[in-house]
Amino acid sequence: MKPRIEVVAIDCLMVRLFDAIAETNMPWMLAATQRLRSGFGAALVDLVPSYTTLMVHYDLGAVNPAQARALIEQALAGLQPQAQGGGQCHVLPVWYDLSVGPELTLLSQRSGLAIDEVIRRHSAHEYQVFALGFAPGFAFMGLVDEVLATPRLNTPRKRVAAGSVGIAERQTAAYPMVSPGGWNLIGRTPARLFDRGRDGYSLMQPGDTVRFEAVERAEFIKLGGDDTPLEAQA
Repeated sequence: MKPRIEVVAIDCLMVRLFDAIAETNMPWMLAATQRLRSGFGAALVDLVPSYTTLMVHYDLGAVNPAQARALIEQALAGLQPQAQGGGQCHVLPVWYDLSVGPELTLLSQRSGLAIDEVIRRHSAHEYQVFALGFAPGFAFMGLVDEVLATPRLNTPRKRVAAGSVGIAERQTAAYPMVSPGGWNLIGRTPARLFDRGRDGYSLMQPGDTVRFEAVERAEFIKLGGDDTPLEAQA
């Protein structure tokens, strides 16, 4: 691995560690994150990890671009992957049902699997949280079983219910709040994914893992879930 440093803005550099998305990237990304936070110290404004890159936003009043580049090179010298298991494991209950997950039928047709098998495969894997983005608390997770990989909808919905669980290509995610969206919806979770009163706001952070647990409608409602059909919320 040979990190590449790319200019994003006068006070922002992008560190590219990998070219392809893979679950094995995460230990390296976490190690690099820790090194960069330590290396920049108070001069670091923000550090945004993604699947293959880390965006370093620094205080231009504390370090100039050349010094920032040197700090990155110094921080990543001799980088070794962080031991697995450093993040938190979250179990998210999900009500998989056509009324809240209309693309269950599409995934079944594309994969040749029964809907029950689509649900079983989606909930059987422990997913890595790669990055946060799109909306506060929206965690990009992967990688889903290849047979379930499905492109985003050609026309995004104007309104997706909070808690909606979806798939886009080999990624999966849950919408933390009502918003537009083009992912293939397969269910809904009652989990509160974004909370201003929570330290860090987001339930999940890069490096965490997530497992979806299928629950019946009664349990979903008991846990605070909204079972209003998607069409009725549009």
